[in-house]
Amino acid sequence: MKIGLYFGSFNPIHNGHLIIANYIVNNSELEQIWLVVSPQNPFKTSSVLLNEYDRLFLTRIAVEDEPRLKVSDVEFKLPQPSFTIDTLTYLEERFPQNEFTIIMGSDSFQNLNKWKNADLILRKYSIIVYERPGHKMEENAGKENKIKFLHAPLLEISATTIRQNIKEGKSIRYLVPEKVREEIEKSGYYK
Repeated sequence: MKIGLYFGSFNPIHNGHLIIANYIVNNSELEQIWLVVSPQNPFKTSSVLLNEYDRLFLTRIAVEDEPRLKVSDVEFKLPQPSFTIDTLTYLEERFPQNEFTIIMGSDSFQNLNKWKNADLILRKYSIIVYERPGHKMEENAGKENKIKFLHAPLLEISATTIRQNIKEGKSIRYLVPEKVREEIEKSGYYK
């Protein structure tokens, strides 16, 4: 099975994440997309992260009605911080029947050279890059590798803005799935 791995803190998951995942699964040869919740991203401070199990739960309820979008807690079982190459190696050993493709925004792609074993990732794995606001894609950058650029719908929704809205008592309706909004409000997350 061809599976796209969409890594993220999902702090919280929002409609921008879901629109991109849905667009990619509909406009590529991928059969499923796994949203890989990262307990600790090596490039982000943990002080602003909601507990990883709460983020995992919110991500699961966000996609529970979409059979082609799955949620993975694989990085919960691996040493932290989570490095993509380690996760890919683990998944290949555990699921040798699957072919994995990395999904990333143009902002992450521009910083790929800072990743652990970036050269190995570029040599060994297919990558789908979608444009992020403020990070123009340089599509000629991937010609020698297995890189595909997709122009997914751009939404300027950020988890940072959502967290700020919650702290300020502002509505996050329409920024996150309704079930996610209800759970955030019920549990008092991000206050």
